[in-house]
This record gives sequence, structure tokens and C-alpha cells, in this order.
Amino acid sequence: MVQSAAPDVDTYLAELPDGRRAALTRLRALCLAELPGFTEVMAYGMPAYERDGVGEIAFASQKQYISFYLLRSDVRAAFADRLAREDMGKGCLRFRKEPDYDLIRDLLRATAPDVGAPICDP
Repeated sequence: MVQSAAPDVDTYLAELPDGRRAALTRLRALCLAELPGFTEVMAYGMPAYERDGVGEIAFASQKQYISFYLLRSDVRAAFADRLAREDMGKGCLRFRKEPDYDLIRDLLRATAPDVGAPICDP
């Protein structure tokens, strides 16, 4: 599922295969817990978290992996050492197995307090 037509995150999660649903449900719970003041939306066919209409975090179930989009370049720079060990594109962490929930929690906590400059849309 690269891009979903689901109208909301509940529907998106319900459409996932059982093997992916648990992991993405956990990612959603982390986002909701760690990103107070953000709005949960569907953007580009995936769950995303916006502040003042600007997307800063998103995630998706891809064919070969789970994607976690970290759109804040300042947060990526602050975590450069930890992210260097991960499979990462310009703004996307790719987890071929279980996501690193501790890393994601730390990234969300760093994202939550300050508004930074997103690098791109998910």
C-alpha cells in the first residue's frame, strides 16, 4: 500500500494487513502521545501530523518496508549520529522489520516543542 484513498487514519489502519497493522497502530499511538497540539490528517495517502497546516511527521506502509517521514531538517541534523546507522533517504526512515520505537519516540519528542523548517512534502 503505497498511497491509500482512506479518508481517515482509522480507515487507513483497518485496510492494512495484520502483520503491518500492529506496528503502524503503535506508531500512531506514539505520534498522538508525543505531538500535542498537532493535527492528525491524511496527506498524500498516508497518516501525517501537522502543526499550523504544515506537515512535520508522516508514516506509511510500503511494499517492502514501513516508512517514517521526518520532515524537519533541524531534528534530522540533531540526530545525525543515530540516523547514520539507519536506512534513510532524504527525509524518510525505512524499517524493513520492526520499527525502532525508541528512536522514533526521541525524534517525536524533539519535533514537538519547536517549529522548524520542513524539507519537503511526504
